[in-house]
Amino acid sequence: MTAPILTRHRTTPTPCVAPAPEMALLRGRLHELCGPARRVAALWLAGAMQGPVLWIAPAWGTEAINPCGMVDWVDPGRFLFASPGRDEDLLWCTEEALRSGAVALVVADLRSPPGLVPVRRLHLAAQSSGAAPLGLILTPGDGGAPGVESRWHTAPDHKGLQQVWRLERRRARTLPPKAWAVHRHEGQLRLTPDGAPEG
Repeated sequence: MTAPILTRHRTTPTPCVAPAPEMALLRGRLHELCGPARRVAALWLAGAMQGPVLWIAPAWGTEAINPCGMVDWVDPGRFLFASPGRDEDLLWCTEEALRSGAVALVVADLRSPPGLVPVRRLHLAAQSSGAAPLGLILTPGDGGAPGVESRWHTAPDHKGLQQVWRLERRRARTLPPKAWAVHRHEGQLRLTPDGAPEG
């Protein structure tokens, strides 16, 4: 009788989504985008991906994204929109969409940062899908959802007719805080170091 051969199971690293190398987000996890230009940053990420995008926003919201404003970054025809009528339904829809793996990107436009328990549930939902969808929550102001994989703050910093944004990585599990100036060059995002992030 021969002894069984023990083999170590190797896991394949989860791929990242990166509209620019400096802004690589791990799929199968939940990330937070905050600040006044958070929706623009979500469109950057959507443009770096393939397939349909589910955008979840409250039915009572007054800041719906406009397809005419999206077209410079991503094809609006890829988007599916859900508009739940209650706060708790926003997170429920996000969790179910991440768990299903039916779309590669799930964006939840929230009125305030969720607590730690909902964030953990969203992480688990994204991880349970073999498709490893990317989960984004958009929160106003400085955000602050506990337990997210990373937190990014984006604000406009336009220079005359030149479109420029200030992007700050305020939290990441394995990387330090950092800030960049973001501009567009020949259809591609270019990030240049922009000093230390505030806050």
